[in-house]
Amino acid sequence: MAEQQKNNPLHGITLEKIVTDLQTHYGWEKLGTLIRIDCFNNNQSIKSSLKFLRRMPWARKKVEDLYLDTFH
Repeated sequence: MAEQQKNNPLHGITLEKIVTDLQTHYGWEKLGTLIRIDCFNNNQSIKSSLKFLRRMPWARKKVEDLYLDTFH
């Protein structure tokens, strides 16, 4: 299993850490303009964001890509 993950830069980083780090870095308003999803614009909380992102793979991919662009 470790061999499958060796090229994955997000291996070991939780979705909660990704969302928290992005929110701390950008703030909700800027995050909502960078990724136009409702949980960043209206119901702004880590909990609601995680719930949405776990159900919507396309949105999670956008958040993960922004995280990689920002911090890696």
